[in-house]
Amino acid sequence: MNAAGTVIVGGGLAAQRCAETLRRRGYEESIRMVCAEPLAPYDRPPLSKGALAEEVEQAALSFRAPEWYRDNEVDLLLGSAATRLDPARRQVELAGPGQLPYDQLVIATGGAARELPFLAGFTNVHSLRTAADAARLRPLLQSRARLAIVGAGFIGQEVAATARGLGCEVTVLEALPIPLAPILGEELGTWFGRLHEEEGVRVLLGAAIVGARGGEAAEELELADGRRIECDAVVVGVGTVPATTWLEGSGLDPRGVRTDAAGRTPLPGIYAAGDASVPFEPRYGEHERTEHWDAAAWQGAAVAKVITGSYPGTPLLPSFWSDQYGHRIQYVGHARRADAVLVTGDPGSRDFEALFLRKGLPVAALTVDRPRSIPGLRKQIESGHARGPAEEVVA
Repeated sequence: MNAAGTVIVGGGLAAQRCAETLRRRGYEESIRMVCAEPLAPYDRPPLSKGALAEEVEQAALSFRAPEWYRDNEVDLLLGSAATRLDPARRQVELAGPGQLPYDQLVIATGGAARELPFLAGFTNVHSLRTAADAARLRPLLQSRARLAIVGAGFIGQEVAATARGLGCEVTVLEALPIPLAPILGEELGTWFGRLHEEEGVRVLLGAAIVGARGGEAAEELELADGRRIECDAVVVGVGTVPATTWLEGSGLDPRGVRTDAAGRTPLPGIYAAGDASVPFEPRYGEHERTEHWDAAAWQGAAVAKVITGSYPGTPLLPSFWSDQYGHRIQYVGHARRADAVLVTGDPGSRDFEALFLRKGLPVAALTVDRPRSIPGLRKQIESGHARGPAEEVVA
C-alpha cells in the first residue's frame, strides 16, 4: 500500500462519504483523514435539534463505529489541524508540527461560523458548529436562560424552536426587514417570522446590533435605535465562511476553493468538497457554494469516483430539512434564482408547499409537513417544466 495515497483534510460529511466511496469502489492505497476535532467524524444537523435539547451519546452522532475505520484501513488523525498546503512538494503541514505527503488531496474542511467582532471575548456568546458548541450551550437552555439569537436563518430558527421547547425566553434579532427574504422571498420569509412569533419568540426585524454591555459575560445587546435587549446567553447565527484560510499562498483561493462540477481544482491531484468548496453548477453555468447536507454527501462521493476513474454524473439539486415546533420543513433547488412563487395548501395551518419559478419554469420548492411531495417536486424541477397555475400545483 502506497504510504502517500489519499489525504482527506476534514472530518465532516463530505470527508466521510469520500472515504467510504473510495473503499467501496476498490481503492487500495492508504487513506488518512485529518480531523481538527478530537472526535471521529459525526453528523452535524442534530446539533441544532435533539442534541441541543438533551445530551446525546457521541456514538449516536458518529457516522461509523470505530471498528469501521480499522476494518477499512482508514487512519483518523484526530485533533490535527492543517496549517499549510505545499502543492509543489505534495505535502500538507499540520499543527504539531508535522507533514503529510499525498498523491491525492481532498479539501473538506467545511465552514466556520461567521463572527461579530463586537461580541468577541464574552464568555456567554456562542456559535453552533460542533458537538463541543452544543455541549456548552445545552445547560444554558435547560436552565431556561434568556436567550438572544443573532440572525434569523435556519440555524437561528432551529435554535429558537429548541430553546422555546425547553421554556427559554427567546429574542431573535434579524438585521433584515424580513427573515430569509433574499433566499425565499418576502411571502415565505414573513411566514417564518410569524411562525416563531406564534410560538412565543420575540422577533425583532431591522435590528442592527451596535454593541454589547457586561463584564465577562454579555448582559445586554445594544441596538442602533437605542433599544437594549437583556440576555443570559447569546447565539450568533449569521452564516458561515469556508474554513480554508490554511490554503493561503497555495495557489487556491482561501475564501473558498473553486472546483468543476466533479470537485477537481486547478491543481493536479487536489480536489475539494462540501462547505470548503465553491463548485461549478452546470445547470446555470456558474460557481456556487452550497451549504447543505445532501450537497456535501454527493460532492464527497463524486470526488472519490473521479479518483477511482469514474464519471460522477450531474450534481444533485441542493436540498435540506429543518425541524421546528414539531413541523418538518423541506427544501430543494435554487430559490434565489426565482422571480415568482406559487403557494398551495394552507400556510395558516402550517400545511403547504411553495414552488419557485423563473420565467415560468420551476427552480426550487419548499414544503411544510408534506414529505411525500418532495420527490415529485424534485423531479419537476429537474425536468424544467411547471405544472401550471397555483391551483394545479398539488401535493
